[in-house]
Amino acid sequence: MKKVAFVCVHNSCRSQMAEGWAKTLGKGIIEVYSAGTEDYHEVKPLAVEVMKEVGISLTDQYPKRLEDIPLPDILITMGCNAECPWVPNEYQADWGLEDPSGKGIEAFRVTRDLIKHKVLELIEMVKTNTL
Repeated sequence: MKKVAFVCVHNSCRSQMAEGWAKTLGKGIIEVYSAGTEDYHEVKPLAVEVMKEVGISLTDQYPKRLEDIPLPDILITMGCNAECPWVPNEYQADWGLEDPSGKGIEAFRVTRDLIKHKVLELIEMVKTNTL
């Protein structure tokens, strides 16, 4: 099973939503983690709320640092302009997603739905070995 890491600056919003989607949609296909390059104190409440709307709980998730997770086979950055330290991996991509932080709930919903689409594409790539 491939290890996938979703990485952002604070691991408080987009990467957490990606982790939630990937754990739900990729169960038995991928092993999922998320992390940040800087410390943060919580998962953004609006991220938790919009994921709850689609039946995915983020309440057990918390911000982690990149060094706190296993080395991934697949590294996905979320478009944070974050300089990640070099992490060995088989495949790396930047999803270029705008941060909804500081915006209303509708911006979080749009981001949530974009992430779902991208996670489904990633899972299909893993299943068909087309990375």
